[in-house]
Amino acid sequence: MVVVSERPMKRMKRRVTADLFDFLTFPSSSSAAAGGGAPFRTRVKDFLSRHAVLPPPSSLFPHLTTWQVLFRVGDIVTGGPDPSPAVVCLDVVEEEVSRSRSVYCDQCRVVGWSGHPVCRKRYHFIIKADGSSIGGHHKPCICCGDLLHFSESRCKSCNHVMTEEDVEDWVFHQLENTTHLLHAVVHSNGFGHLLRVNGREGGSRFLSGCHIMDFWDRLCKTLGVRKVSVMDVSKKFGLEYRMLHAVTKGQPWYGEWGYEFGTGSFGITRDVYNRSVESLSSLPLSTFLSQGWTASSRLLDVISLYQSLSKHELVNIRDLFCFLLSLIHGARISSSREGDAIFSKVRSRDCGPLGSWTRSEVERAEEAIVRVLRAVSSSNWVSGRALRGAAYRVASAELLDHCLRELGDKSVSSAMVISSRWNPDSGDFEYRLEPGGTASTANASSTKSSFISRPSEDNLIRDLRYLYDSILHPHGMSNEGTHATDFVEAAQRLLDCKQFMKNYRAEEAPSTANPFSISLLCQVELADHAMSSTTCPPELVILSPNATVSDLKHEVARAFQDVYLMCRRFQADDLLDYRGVDDSTQVKHLTGLTNLVRVRGRCFVKNGVSKYRMERGLENWTVDCRCGAKDDDGERMLACDVCGVWQHTRCSGISDSESVPARFICGGCRSSGKMIKASEDEEEDEAKASVVDIPVNQMLTDGVVML
Repeated sequence: MVVVSERPMKRMKRRVTADLFDFLTFPSSSSAAAGGGAPFRTRVKDFLSRHAVLPPPSSLFPHLTTWQVLFRVGDIVTGGPDPSPAVVCLDVVEEEVSRSRSVYCDQCRVVGWSGHPVCRKRYHFIIKADGSSIGGHHKPCICCGDLLHFSESRCKSCNHVMTEEDVEDWVFHQLENTTHLLHAVVHSNGFGHLLRVNGREGGSRFLSGCHIMDFWDRLCKTLGVRKVSVMDVSKKFGLEYRMLHAVTKGQPWYGEWGYEFGTGSFGITRDVYNRSVESLSSLPLSTFLSQGWTASSRLLDVISLYQSLSKHELVNIRDLFCFLLSLIHGARISSSREGDAIFSKVRSRDCGPLGSWTRSEVERAEEAIVRVLRAVSSSNWVSGRALRGAAYRVASAELLDHCLRELGDKSVSSAMVISSRWNPDSGDFEYRLEPGGTASTANASSTKSSFISRPSEDNLIRDLRYLYDSILHPHGMSNEGTHATDFVEAAQRLLDCKQFMKNYRAEEAPSTANPFSISLLCQVELADHAMSSTTCPPELVILSPNATVSDLKHEVARAFQDVYLMCRRFQADDLLDYRGVDDSTQVKHLTGLTNLVRVRGRCFVKNGVSKYRMERGLENWTVDCRCGAKDDDGERMLACDVCGVWQHTRCSGISDSESVPARFICGGCRSSGKMIKASEDEEEDEAKASVVDIPVNQMLTDGVVML
């Protein structure tokens, strides 16, 4: 055993794979119930002592203690000459914030938690992409990259001497690595941030994004995490997945695990976000066929193609993208099973003509198409769009589409057959007449006409990207026509909303978790004048049934001392709602007692208090943008050189591609005449500077030294 941070730690010992927990099921729901309603600060310590081990090198940095938990991944076995069960390593890095290189949390600043005091610890939960551990037995040489044992200081390859600072640099670099399969950080007050999730597209061999999210969600419930934010900048197929998933599912991908709208950039509210999702996803596809909307012929052809391939009517954008994503999913399944991307779409030819068309109308339309194909050289392919244009006088567009779907591989004479193929460049099917023995699908049986060769997975993804850029992304979406501007603005709002949050409501469960204890949420009001603007979230305190008011004050003081740096000497003075009550009074006898108790106290710290007062840091800035934003939302901003108020560059007429001007004066100061005074002050300062510079330059050039 070894003692670090005042508690014993287990040393790493070799474990057989059969003893490992299953990543796909750990931790179980019973583990969360076993927490007994305890707060995060207590549960995380219990979790580490029960399930984690400490590699010996981690003791070199007591302010960056790295714990390890090994998991097997179901029954998955790795390939190779010596197959073995797949193993995943979870690193839990316990960071002492007071000794960290980054005291303040940028994520707290942009999600509305900038007023929280700086916590004493952060817990990083990391799964590395290469399967190794941050707290492993080896470290890379910063010069040549060769691996050294932690006990070695000199590299055998380049003779570079590794200092302790070099190793510490490497450890901190691991916390900033963007390739981790999972990286989340939770402050000691239970508020956390999901920084990244990388599934199979992000380099994972065994775990999908859903597997990782399922594990993270179970872990948060077990540890009693209170709230978790996530900045959704995920991409899939090279597209902003938060928009694609919102259009198809009505919520971001993280919404599958209960993450909801958190804070919107550019003053966007929850209601505005929800209305934008519904407005854009319900945009009718017929809009692109109207005269009021400018659309390319390729766009119309691609939309028509997937409308023709679907068994169900595709009415709006949601229907179109849902169907396209289902085809991509089906193509991957089909490819893995059969090695190709051929999709079948059975259409019964025995049920007679569709809709109200008579058999003679269908035959007349087919004859018109065949005449066009006969007039073309047999070596040339004719697009479906060209065939519809040539035969439009004979039948309606709907009937021609139906005939084109059914003509593939159809014999038109004893020696000729209509061959069809998909052209990914034009985004359309093409047709031509070929001798019956050489048709591209001439080996098909008599029932082969009930099968259509669908676009491959690559072509489906290319069409998905094209449709996304054309009718979803605001920069590519046409803004001409009736109500087009509204849809462009709705699309921009979906891109602007990146911050989502899940409230685990961990503090709401404890009242009934243990009937043999008293659970109270304690809200602290600081008497120190310098702390009046600090917002301390309430902390959960668990007392024995016979605890007194004195016991309550003691536990409140210990809880806040354990959580926040500025409260290292915090003392609880009195209960605001029970002033005058004797300290020996039992808590259960307090009349009107609810789950929330307000406590007034002081920190008794003079030096360094302001440094840890808020996660926003020492800066005193004001945000007041025309979009309605009143706080930092993570978007690019600039401050007025007169009043010092911050606002978005985009809202000030400066595009994201433009650089920030050296001098900026907001509209309010310009309209109030302050700009003139500011210019005069600037000219006066420049004049003073020139007066001082002249004699100094003269003295230097004349070579005169004045003592």
